[in-house]
Amino acid sequence: MPTYDYVIVGGGTAGSVIASRLTEDPDVRVALIEGGPSDIDRPEVLTLRRWLGLLGGELDYDYPTTEQPRGNSHIRHSRARVLGGCSSHNTLISFKPLPTDWDEWETAGALGWNAAAMEPYFAKLRNNVVPVGERDRNAVAVDFLEAATTALGVPLVEGFNKRPFTEGAGFFDLAYHPETNKRSSASVAYLHPHIESGDRPNLEILLETWAYRLELDGDRVTGVHVRTADGAERLLRAEREVLLCAGAVDTPRLLLHSGIGPAADLTELGIDVHHDLPGVGENLLDHPESVIVWETNGPIPENSAMDSDTGLFVRRDPKSKGPDLMFHFYQVPFTDNPERLGYERPEHGVSLTPNIPKPHSRGRLYLTSSDPEVKPALDFRYFTDEDDYDARTLVDGIRAAREVARTEPLAGWLKREVCPGPEVTSDEDVSAYARQVAHTVYHPAGTCRMGGSSDEQAVVDPELRVRGLSGVRIADASVFPTMPSVNPMIGVLMVGEKAADLIRTATTTTPGGVA
Repeated sequence: MPTYDYVIVGGGTAGSVIASRLTEDPDVRVALIEGGPSDIDRPEVLTLRRWLGLLGGELDYDYPTTEQPRGNSHIRHSRARVLGGCSSHNTLISFKPLPTDWDEWETAGALGWNAAAMEPYFAKLRNNVVPVGERDRNAVAVDFLEAATTALGVPLVEGFNKRPFTEGAGFFDLAYHPETNKRSSASVAYLHPHIESGDRPNLEILLETWAYRLELDGDRVTGVHVRTADGAERLLRAEREVLLCAGAVDTPRLLLHSGIGPAADLTELGIDVHHDLPGVGENLLDHPESVIVWETNGPIPENSAMDSDTGLFVRRDPKSKGPDLMFHFYQVPFTDNPERLGYERPEHGVSLTPNIPKPHSRGRLYLTSSDPEVKPALDFRYFTDEDDYDARTLVDGIRAAREVARTEPLAGWLKREVCPGPEVTSDEDVSAYARQVAHTVYHPAGTCRMGGSSDEQAVVDPELRVRGLSGVRIADASVFPTMPSVNPMIGVLMVGEKAADLIRTATTTTPGGVA
């Protein structure tokens, strides 16, 4: 039974950060458990523009969604099975969370996570976060920005991370190297230098190794049961802490299979209850979005960083603290979901995806079997909020997108609206279409949310410690109390950086270095 100071479950976005930071101390021994293979020497992973080819493939856990009576029940949630996690799998759109997003966390009970406290962590990131390179600035994307700013009266933004914003259109910042289109993922930025140089003998990266249960001694987590690629089972012991960084799906899944979660649910499945923690799996968040597609008058220029290099933010409600409607502009016809309704993919086209920055609906993750091999159920409860805010946001988004499409110079590129089609005009019909073809941008969060001591649904405290247990913390998107208004990857990296500080502080202030 190998023993380490820290055992990290998940070599993804936050786990890579924490493993790198903790092993800066040569006396600290860390095991990093990753269920997938390395991303080194895998051009299909390291080349950013090839991201679409990873979805649903061998490096994707590919979680289904439960029946969604008011939404799309066919959504597949990609979760990466490769070193670097979803930062090796996604578009690497890089937004520093807005100050209002962090302050909202503190209001929700995450003391010490306000905007002023979190600001320094953005500067600590090792990723190469830069604006989309000049040679990747596609002509149709440039014309989209001009049309959007003209039609909707929002400013043109050069660098979304330079200052807080409530609306605007511009090229994204990406974590990549423009000269090569290579990712600057969490693994590339935080792990590759040590793997290639061999300068971290105190860091052991266990690839193709799957964590399926935590080891507990009373109320203390002491290790992790894992299964290797050849089927062998091992127990990895942690003298100080186990750090769960497996993401908003697999972190609660691991807790539940370890008997940590809602007692009644666990008992019903025949899982021994070690710690009744009702919030595990609750508060499932996402950024749902819909799509409107146009056929273009011919092919789109091929230069692009990753085919969705620009975006648009709108604040419809002047009382909103931040943007309340977002769009990704795809330089491809994105018709995967509309095709199920009978729409046909045009040979050449572009798409706008109205997205809900602050969705009101909340879902739930739960187990359907005591067998860890069985995937958990993801019930996002899309568009079930009582005030119908989420559905109305998509209707407003389709209408705003049409305004942009009617405006030059984008209008000159467009031949016809393919879906939903110009005949779909009433609020009722637009809403039905928007919800039926809704999809995800793969931002599940919130299933082990952070909160104060009076919050019975909080799973972790502001130190990221699991409530009622010792020797275990969580650091990934599952701890988000609320959803940031923007793509969350940078927020997860910042959680990783702060978690490393919290862990090191606990080591120096706690007798024996044990949390």
